[in-house]
Amino acid sequence: MAVFAISDLHLPARVKPMDVFGEHWKNHFERIREDWRARVAASDVVLLPGDLSWAMKLEEAREDLESIAALPGTKLLLRGNHDYWWSSIGRVRRALPEGTYALQNDSVLIDGRLYAGTRGWTLPAEDSDADDLRIYARERMRLEMSLKHARSRDADAPITAMLHYPPLTDELAGFSDILEAYGVEDCVYGHLHGAGLYGAVRGERRGVRYHQVSCDGLGFRLYLLYP
Repeated sequence: MAVFAISDLHLPARVKPMDVFGEHWKNHFERIREDWRARVAASDVVLLPGDLSWAMKLEEAREDLESIAALPGTKLLLRGNHDYWWSSIGRVRRALPEGTYALQNDSVLIDGRLYAGTRGWTLPAEDSDADDLRIYARERMRLEMSLKHARSRDADAPITAMLHYPPLTDELAGFSDILEAYGVEDCVYGHLHGAGLYGAVRGERRGVRYHQVSCDGLGFRLYLLYP
């Protein structure tokens, strides 16, 4: 079994054409689908850490979710900052097509590996307002809830975490202390685009391997996490 990751699909192009952000975005989902179908088997797992659809309501996102579900593999979804259609987790899960699963405050165990995570938030800065700090604290709590749930399933299985926002920078620990405390092996995240990709943390830090998987930063190809 292989595990892939890719984030920020930003579907559908017919509602908000992504090539307004640059010619390299033209027909981006067609290119992702072509790569996905060529490389992913039905037994594989694909991690999708956020910004899946521009839809504002769950009903409007159904077509996008079905487009994702039609691709091979088991898909694990996480909420991003632009996933406004993501309402209550119960409604989202009832609407998901077969072969897709939404992570929120819990975890999934597949083939001996645990998957957990949360959306995350902008890391604290000198100019952070009270609302940002409150949401950041809540997201830290949600990450810990998800990882506790994972460890309640299996105390020793390897954990892969997903966040949408970057979990740390070179200067700020952010969410990394929680990842380290629960023995997370790998963390995938998205959210960054363009020039923001250059400063992204990649590679091992204090025992956790970090992987930036925004689709434009990957050339619209899936990122192979394992093996």
